[in-house]
Amino acid sequence: MNKFFKGLTLLVLAAFAGECIEFLLNMVLARELGEHGLGMYMSILPTIFLIVLLASFEMPVSISKFIAEKDQKYHYSMLNHVIRLTVIFSLILIPIASMILPFLSVFDSYHPLLRWMAIILIPIVSFSSIARGFFMGREQMGKIATANFTRKLVQLSLLIALYHFFQFETSTAVFIAICTFVGSELAIFAYFIHMFVIQYQKMKKAPFENLSGMTVWKNLMGVSIPTTGLRIFHALSHAIQPFLIKAALLKSGISSDIATEHFGMVAGVAMTIGLFPAFIAHSFMVMLIPTVSKAYAENKLDYLQKLLQQVFFITFIYGVPAVTFFYFFAEPLTSRFFHSTDASVYVQLLWPFFLLHFFIMPMQAYLIGLGLMKDAFYHSVWSTTISFVGMYVFGSMDSLQMHGVIIGINLGAILLTLMHYFTICKKIGVSLILVPTNRRFNQ
Repeated sequence: MNKFFKGLTLLVLAAFAGECIEFLLNMVLARELGEHGLGMYMSILPTIFLIVLLASFEMPVSISKFIAEKDQKYHYSMLNHVIRLTVIFSLILIPIASMILPFLSVFDSYHPLLRWMAIILIPIVSFSSIARGFFMGREQMGKIATANFTRKLVQLSLLIALYHFFQFETSTAVFIAICTFVGSELAIFAYFIHMFVIQYQKMKKAPFENLSGMTVWKNLMGVSIPTTGLRIFHALSHAIQPFLIKAALLKSGISSDIATEHFGMVAGVAMTIGLFPAFIAHSFMVMLIPTVSKAYAENKLDYLQKLLQQVFFITFIYGVPAVTFFYFFAEPLTSRFFHSTDASVYVQLLWPFFLLHFFIMPMQAYLIGLGLMKDAFYHSVWSTTISFVGMYVFGSMDSLQMHGVIIGINLGAILLTLMHYFTICKKIGVSLILVPTNRRFNQ
């Protein structure tokens, strides 16, 4: 347990420092790119992140789970299979991306070399994912924390240096910003591969047992496919959400410009403020996946029950004060940092979503660790569907409008929390008040 919280502390500190650097990074981008350039940068980022998602194929999650569950003597053989699979995967994905990206209209208004920078990301992210998953599975969170912090520090340093010594037109400046992102990924790749090769050579000299390629493939794909599907579903639902909200507000009688303005206040201001402490929840998620996987494989029911209680306690300790602070200081926060006092009411109305989000992320890690990836996916589908229905139905009422949309957002968070919570309690044998029921695992 001490090892768990030591690793968690490292991740939280690195994540907090990273958030501070991210704030500075966004300030540099806003100053150098201007409103139009920043809009172009933010518009292309979801596409870049989707490419990163497909390139990683959630291998850090599946590899970390495999490493945590299996005896150390199988790690060397598993990694050999994974490296070969990654080489094959990259050789397939790179030509496909080279044929598809030139025809995607989303890149048309950008620098012509931007497509190739996106393609360069594929092998970088794919092979970095192997090392990241290995270190996560071995619970070497110091390396993960170092990488997470270094990535943003390198990007900020590159941005400051390039924008200080050179002047670029808008399209080139946006291209340079993406190049710094790729450069930061390349720096992490070099760090991870260096540390990975050192440990790989040690494993090579130690006794090991071979695994069949099919065994490794089934284990990894059993995790990667549903978790990648979950990430893609989230990406698609987030892409649809703005249009759904705008359609609901238009039906309620609000003009198109006003609807866009209100959505911007929710997504750009309220969410930014309310979800700031989520870096702690994300750190929990990174730490919990290998920890829960290992405990579940060893049938440590008591440990999992106690860990869940402690995770919820810590989340409550930081989540409730944070949400309370945002609720009572919503107006000065929105006014000082975003010059938008109108958004303060949305910060206050969204407090259930913010608080529950801090609990949802570690519970999702629990589900993955317990081998319930499909359950996590189905829960997200159902909660998103109900949330979207609620946003449209309530948001289209002229008496509620944006308040009705927020009701739908909160409703989805409540439903997802309950489904995750009930499933975990049943799986590890605790009651709804986290009291052990003396049941064994339902394997």
